[in-house]
Amino acid sequence: MRNLPNLLSLSRLLATVLVFILVLIDQPWAFLLATALFLLASITDFFDGYLARRLKVVSSLGVFLDLTADKVFVVAILTAMVQISLIPAWIVFIIVTREFLVMGLRSMAAARGKVIPAGVWGKQKTFITLVAMGGILLAKGLGAHMLSLFPPMLVFNSQTLVFSELLLLAADALMIVATIWTIFSGIEYIVSALPLFNANDQSQSS
Repeated sequence: MRNLPNLLSLSRLLATVLVFILVLIDQPWAFLLATALFLLASITDFFDGYLARRLKVVSSLGVFLDLTADKVFVVAILTAMVQISLIPAWIVFIIVTREFLVMGLRSMAAARGKVIPAGVWGKQKTFITLVAMGGILLAKGLGAHMLSLFPPMLVFNSQTLVFSELLLLAADALMIVATIWTIFSGIEYIVSALPLFNANDQSQSS
């Protein structure tokens, strides 16, 4: 029972590989299976941290596995989506750049014995990104291919005004929202880290 949170994090890494492969297969049945695995993996993202706190087994290994699984899960699946042209590369570039930025700022804070807490923008960004990704997977699983933003296909007629096509369009729009939230989240971390830069400047001047 004490190892359950870590096992959930590891299961999310395994699910990442499976969803990655299924997305690259680029077939409706594969997208439906990927959607189911994506949903289960997203649920473990909540429960591993919750159980670790509830069972009082929070550890450095657990935190590392949780954070690593989160980042790999999102970036790997987005990369697969870029490969089959479901989303543009610039979205993944922004998301990955933000992750490296946050990682660097947190490392700098840790070296000074400080902690930069996760902000509101960051928490919302994660939720919006996961919903957008899940929506794209489900829409493709239902056969959507005529109404989207990536690439722009905005012809509205009796064939496109169906649930699957509208879901894909909405998920694409939500992915853009997630990217905007990603940018503001990065700015939020930079603002939170500004005192660290000021402290560094003062220590050098003294």
